[in-house]
Amino acid sequence: MTRTKTLATSMLSLTAAALLALGAGSGATAAPSINNGPDASTASSNSASDGNTADYWTPERMKNAVSGDVLASKALTRAQAAVGLSGLPVSPEQVFSGLGSVLTTIEGQKAASPAAPSPAVGRKTNASESSDSHIGKVFFTLGGVNYVCSGNSVTSANQSTVSTAGHCLNEGPGAFASNFTFVPAYLDGAAPYGKWTAKALYTTSQWSSNGNIQYDTGFAVMNTLNGQKLSDVVGASGVQFNAARGLAYKSFGYPAASPFTGESLKSCSGTAANDPNNPQYNTQGIPCNMTGGSSGGPWFIGTSSSGYQNSVNSYGYGSNSSNMYGPYWGKVIQGTYQTASTAP
Repeated sequence: MTRTKTLATSMLSLTAAALLALGAGSGATAAPSINNGPDASTASSNSASDGNTADYWTPERMKNAVSGDVLASKALTRAQAAVGLSGLPVSPEQVFSGLGSVLTTIEGQKAASPAAPSPAVGRKTNASESSDSHIGKVFFTLGGVNYVCSGNSVTSANQSTVSTAGHCLNEGPGAFASNFTFVPAYLDGAAPYGKWTAKALYTTSQWSSNGNIQYDTGFAVMNTLNGQKLSDVVGASGVQFNAARGLAYKSFGYPAASPFTGESLKSCSGTAANDPNNPQYNTQGIPCNMTGGSSGGPWFIGTSSSGYQNSVNSYGYGSNSSNMYGPYWGKVIQGTYQTASTAP
């Protein structure tokens, strides 16, 4: 999650979703277009090999990883220099015009040995949580620096898809990450369900090309581990797109910046409201003071982690922010999810 003093910056609107895999690979191949209207997504892919990634993430490297929110701040700075304020939508009507899509709900998947559900909490700025089998920490490398974010296993045809923030897998704009690894139910350095490495990373082209905070979401497709697929081991959350605004949410993450340590799961809950500072971003916020490291953690509709995921932790305003904002999951993000969730 990025915490910037001002986000009145340059966000261009594009209309595609982009995929890049970890590391170098063969030439890109086109994937079928997904017919979701004028904001439909297309994707290209590169093969990747990251057999040593799990071994790379030693307990020491995981503990010392830098909070990934600094990447979003860099992306916003670059976007300001590139296009200035001329790239902003000119009115709230312009950015809200694409919200008439049909509500899409995709059910979750149960693990072979389901974990106990996380306890619900009341309306709080933050609360401590027991570990949840499908929510975990995301580790990756960009520009030679090791970073940490949060992520969640989501339902998918390939049973191997993790959601996170776009800035947790791509600089926005810029390079895609390497050494991308998901550690579900992380707690005090432990990896009770193992370290799952990624074979491909997906995000919206609005993020990868311009760092547009309106589309700050990404998905990683994971390799099998010990012959098993991710959702078979930890389960997977159902997802929902094009939902009503102003719903009640519970968000989760591993905040690592002070005063938190990033060693255990935290949550926030409350009713979502539009960002009053920058309505052109189309985002919503809930009461929350989680810091960097919680980036990419899931938002669930309702009061527990058993609800449908409908957004991710994206940004706040300054180190003392009392609200967390997340992108609206509409047609563009839905298209990116569909491309990732059906990838082999």
